[in-house]
Amino acid sequence: MLNISEESAVDFAMTDQPSQTLQPQDYELVRGTIEFLSDHWRDQPTLEEIASHAGMSPTHYQKVFTRWAGISPKQFIQAITLDRARQLLRDSASVLDATYEVGLSGPGRLHDLFVTHEAMTPGVYKAKGEGVEITYDFHPSPFGRALVMVTEHGLAGLAFADEGGETAALDDMMSRWPRATYRRDAAATGRFAERIFHPELWQEDQPLRVVLIGTDFEIRVWETLLRIPVGRATTYSNIAGHLGKPSAARAVGSAVGRNPISFVVPCHRVLGKSGNLCGYHWGLTRKQAILGWEAGLTEAA
Repeated sequence: MLNISEESAVDFAMTDQPSQTLQPQDYELVRGTIEFLSDHWRDQPTLEEIASHAGMSPTHYQKVFTRWAGISPKQFIQAITLDRARQLLRDSASVLDATYEVGLSGPGRLHDLFVTHEAMTPGVYKAKGEGVEITYDFHPSPFGRALVMVTEHGLAGLAFADEGGETAALDDMMSRWPRATYRRDAAATGRFAERIFHPELWQEDQPLRVVLIGTDFEIRVWETLLRIPVGRATTYSNIAGHLGKPSAARAVGSAVGRNPISFVVPCHRVLGKSGNLCGYHWGLTRKQAILGWEAGLTEAA
């Protein structure tokens, strides 16, 4: 398990270069077989069968997959089984209970990206972003093309797109704040992308600052998501219960689906009551990929 930092008011500072070079093409190579593994995990396919599906030699495929995920294809299969999902859920209540008891300002911990956050005033949300400048651009990530959106206050949006889907992803995100001013700037957003997708840059004394733009209820849900550590999961009904609205699981689900900061605000760690993966705005294959990738982090920790 990764160490998890207390909330801090310190802005992050980037190092000049990450210690590892991101290879976004790896995700494109394994994306199809993630779907294959998700459909056939019950059969426990061999490395040879998986590599054949990918059209690669077993040796080369093992190397590519392990470089991407940090774990072998076999370990990934174990990570996405329903048994694994149910195992994650067994501790979900106690994880949220503990963080609620200590509170974010006490000795409690935020999640693995060392996030500190603030919320925009309700007026900004109601004005649909009017008066806010959002800088954006696309960057490589372990999960395809990442659309990174930042304001002067911090990271405000993170979306994913497959090759050719960049315009649709941008339109989707801009529709959330249609009256904002948008400016493309690869340099300004690139240092956020490096900070997010390189675990060696997740530093306790340099938290990633994010800004949440939504309704009061949505922000409460998203703040709850930040309490779910890597390697753990929870359910919509569990979140509703912790918010004091036990009958609002459906409303929680809607708020989770509208989370504008994918991966950093970990909506992918919310599962169905039985351990099913359920929906994900950026596709179930990508949700499975993120959970498997995080399993590699916990294996290495």
